[in-house]
Amino acid sequence: MTHIMIAGGGIAGLTAALALHTAGFERITVVEATQEIRPVGAGLNIMPNAVRELDALGVLDRVEERAVRTRELRYYHRSGGLISRDPRGLGAGYHWPQLSVHRGDLQLVLAEAVRARLGECALLGGVRVTGVDALPDGRPRVILEHSDGTRRGRASLEPDLLIGADGIRSAVRAALHPGEGEPPWNGMLVWRGISRVPAARAGRFMLIAGDDRLRAVVYPISEPADGGDVLVNWALAAPSETAGGTFRGDWNRAVPVETFAGRFEGWEFDGVSVPEVLAAADAAYEYPMVDRDPLPAWSMGRTTLIGDAAHAMYPIGSNGATQSIVDGRALAHALARHRDPVTALAAYEADRRPAMTRLQLSNRQQGPEVVIDLAHRRAPGGFTDIRDVIPESELAEIAARYAATGAFDPRSVNQGSPYGGTLRTSH
Repeated sequence: MTHIMIAGGGIAGLTAALALHTAGFERITVVEATQEIRPVGAGLNIMPNAVRELDALGVLDRVEERAVRTRELRYYHRSGGLISRDPRGLGAGYHWPQLSVHRGDLQLVLAEAVRARLGECALLGGVRVTGVDALPDGRPRVILEHSDGTRRGRASLEPDLLIGADGIRSAVRAALHPGEGEPPWNGMLVWRGISRVPAARAGRFMLIAGDDRLRAVVYPISEPADGGDVLVNWALAAPSETAGGTFRGDWNRAVPVETFAGRFEGWEFDGVSVPEVLAAADAAYEYPMVDRDPLPAWSMGRTTLIGDAAHAMYPIGSNGATQSIVDGRALAHALARHRDPVTALAAYEADRRPAMTRLQLSNRQQGPEVVIDLAHRRAPGGFTDIRDVIPESELAEIAARYAATGAFDPRSVNQGSPYGGTLRTSH
C-alpha cells in the first residue's frame, strides 16, 4: 500500500489528504509543525473554481455554515469614487458561490474531515519536516523534528511519495531548490486583522480601494450574530523603506493599530468606514508583501510541491487559498490516473505549473486591481463619472483577462471539475 506523506497541515495539505483519500489512497500521513490546529489567522476568499472542488470532496456544506457568500466586489478611488461594481459567484453566472471565511474555520473543517475519514493518526501535530534526501530509487528520505511538551527528537522516514505543502518558507522546496534564499519583497507592507462591527456598518460587499501607494481591502466573513455584529476581515497596504528584511513570510508579527491607522483617516466607501473598522480590531499583524519566483520544476523523483510551497504569490485576486485547493485535487487526480508516481507528478505539473506561473507574474502587475492604479494615474484628484476615465469595455477586458489567466472564468468553471467527483451545484 502506497504511503504518502504530506508536509504541512494548512489548507493545501489538508485538501490534498482529502482528495487523495477520495481518489482511493488510504495510507496518508499529514505532519504539521504546530502542536494543535486552532482557529487562528485572518479571513480569505475562495473563488468558485475552488468551491467546486470543496463540493466534490463533500465538505462544502460544513464550510458554508461558517462562511459568507460574496455577492459583489467594488473597486473605489481613494477619493471615494466608485470605479466598478462586479457581481461575484452565483450572481456572476457561476454554478458555485464565492465564499468569504475565516482561514482558521476553513482549516478546522478540513482537519475534522481528515480525521473522520482517514483516522486520528493521519494528522500528526508537533512534527516538522526539516530536510529531504533522494534515495536511489527516487523515493524521499524525510528528516523530521518532533516535540511533545518538553520532549523533543529527530527521526527519518522513507514514504513512497512526499508532498511539500509547507508554505512560502517550505523546507521541501529548499531541499529541491537549495540556495534560493529569502522570498523577494516588493517594498510594500501589509497590515491585516479582523474586527467585530455592527452589520449595518460592515457592508454587504467586498471593497478594494486606494491609489498607487495606499490600498485597503475590507469584507465581512460572518453572518450577523445575536447582537447584530459581524466579523470583518481587512488588509491594508503601504510602501516602506525600512521594514521587511527580517520577518518575511511571517504572518504573526503583532503591531499596534495606531502605527498605521492614521494613513487611512477619512477613508469611507458607501457607508463602510475604514477607520471605524480598524478601531474595532482586537489585534493587527504586519507582513512584508512577498512572493516566490516561479520555479522551472515543482517535482524531483517522488517529491513534489503544492500551494504556497509551489507558487506563493502576492495576495491579489483571491488566489492563495483558492489555488491551493485546486492543487490538491489536481495532484490526487494525476496520481489516481497514472500507476507510475513520477509520470503522475509530471502530469500534475503539466496541468498546474504553467497557469500558476502566469498568475504569479500577473499578480506582480496588480492583476485585476490594476484598475485602481489606472484610475489614480488618469484622475488623481477623483472623478464624477468613471466612464470618462476608464471605459466600461476596458474594465471588462481587465477582469476577463485575469479570469482567463487561471481558467476560473464562468464558462471554464461551469464545465465541471476536471478532477472527477460527484458535485452538488449551488444554484
